Amino acid sequence: MKVLVFIEQRENKLKKSSLEALATARKIAGSAGQVAGLIVGGSVDTLASELKGFGADTVYTVSGNAFHHYNVLNYGASLEQAIKTFAPKLILGMATPMGRDLFPRLAARFDAGMATDLVDIKAEGDFVSGLKPMYAGKCFAEIQMQNTELQFVTLRPNVFKGESCGDGQAQVSKLDISPVTGKLDTLEVRKGKSEKADLTEATFIISGGRALGSADAFSILHECAEPLGATVGASRAAVDAGFAPHDMQVGQTGKTVNPNLYVAAGISGSIQHMAGMRTSKVILAINTDPEAPIFKIANYGIVGDLFQVVPALSKKIKELRG
Repeated sequence: MKVLVFIEQRENKLKKSSLEALATARKIAGSAGQVAGLIVGGSVDTLASELKGFGADTVYTVSGNAFHHYNVLNYGASLEQAIKTFAPKLILGMATPMGRDLFPRLAARFDAGMATDLVDIKAEGDFVSGLKPMYAGKCFAEIQMQNTELQFVTLRPNVFKGESCGDGQAQVSKLDISPVTGKLDTLEVRKGKSEKADLTEATFIISGGRALGSADAFSILHECAEPLGATVGASRAAVDAGFAPHDMQVGQTGKTVNPNLYVAAGISGSIQHMAGMRTSKVILAINTDPEAPIFKIANYGIVGDLFQVVPALSKKIKELRG
């Protein structure tokens, strides 16, 4: 099978989730198949070298000032040309805001089948099948692609492994795309002021729940996160209560994360929240209720008051890190 992967970047830095898509594409294609990637941006030619060993035989690049900011028309034209050039059977991307915007447009343009937000995928002959979480992760739908010339699939970020497989030379091939002007122009992208890594890219995350009681109380989580270099998250209950903004929300209706360490402070562990963080490498739960559901998936648990435990944890981390 020939697989084309849309690889996302931000400010000339590859998104970690795109490496997951690329490694997954190589597994689907197998040793006899071909894998290509597409990177679009202002100046992305040098990024191809970072993909060597992750499974891509060829990396198509589209560069230029018109492609510096995401624009669905220009990025769509780039992906369309890459599809026509490489002639893949499967086009793979991530279920990110960009993927959710771009892939349905291209699937409609090619009159192709599409499956979204899969947490598992496998090849069955010339077609793929996979699992899609439904009803806040309470059940899974088995998706099967059939009778379609092309297959468009998006994967849930931070679920698949993005490790190097030692395969793929990532040879660069530049595509010359004429930017679409006039219909839609992206003038500016405004970002938050935080210098911490985005939750979906973070290695360490400390999240707080409604038990914190106020937005000001989140300061103890920020104090703990600082020496660890962690990013602070929140449960839906804390966001709904106004204690934290939505971009900090972890869960089914927030962000799906997969850090090396996830600390859940004052989070009981609803199905909605656990659907977004249960794949974390190590989970530490802090809760006064020993029967809280979060303890069922935690590697380590502390039954206690987070207002006592978190400051003690902060102090110990600072001692260990000098």
